Amino acid sequence: MELLTLPAVAKLNLFLHIVGQRTDGYHNLQTLFQFVDYGDELTFQLNSSGQITLSCSEPALESPANLVVQAAQLLHEQAHGQLSGIHIHIDKKLPFGGGLGGGSSDAATTLLALRHLWQLPIPDRQLEQIGLQLGADVPVFLRGHAAFAEGVGEQLTPATPPCPWYLIIHPGVQISTPSIFKHPDLIRNHAPLQWPNWSWANTSNDCEVLVRKLYPEVAKALDWLVEYAPSRLTGTGACLFGHFENELDARAALQRMPAQWTGFVARGLNENPVCQQLRQASTVNLTNQD
Repeated sequence: MELLTLPAVAKLNLFLHIVGQRTDGYHNLQTLFQFVDYGDELTFQLNSSGQITLSCSEPALESPANLVVQAAQLLHEQAHGQLSGIHIHIDKKLPFGGGLGGGSSDAATTLLALRHLWQLPIPDRQLEQIGLQLGADVPVFLRGHAAFAEGVGEQLTPATPPCPWYLIIHPGVQISTPSIFKHPDLIRNHAPLQWPNWSWANTSNDCEVLVRKLYPEVAKALDWLVEYAPSRLTGTGACLFGHFENELDARAALQRMPAQWTGFVARGLNENPVCQQLRQASTVNLTNQD
């Protein structure tokens, strides 16, 4: 049966403004999503079992609650018919609770891969609506292009920010996104930005002040990294990033990083590579049919 291996890359929030709270308890946001060339890797193996099964390099994530399993089940429900079974393996590289969108990216790669493997005639917009059921960050991974996002993150406008090198640091703590958004001290009244009039200087991450206060190790890492490059929290954390003009400087800073943290260097991307790879796979399939 067919075997397919695809990336599930990380995203960064180059800024994150909270412009209001909604009546449903969610928040209206403005953010700029960009991908980086580093992330998890997912392998999909069709089989005749009719079942959806999961394995992972981090056994703690082998759960029905994993977004990958939920994504596969949602897509299976759309088919209304007999489909091949699928075994999915996740080679997990992105940290949990890091603000890098690892779970959302895994889910998006799963939706895209299974639409391809199961040959489902589901249009992109419908796939994005399915993805939104799994998380507000899933649609940007499905759309596959860097984007300015509004609403809860689902209203996307394509963007082409610069693609520098990043040093991304995880300071060894996990942060619950709901706990940050529910906190009474969170800034919720940022004046809306008039897109595309943005720059590093006129933007910020509105979660950063609160996260600094609640998680001293994050504050320590931010204070260290800003000595090397303009730096910022991504999402609600705990990961943070600094942007560099070249790979050499980013790797030099990584070499000096305190040993109690983990980190990696990656290049900014304005297109999700999983979308590129699936386009190539579809082209090959069409050529073979001819």
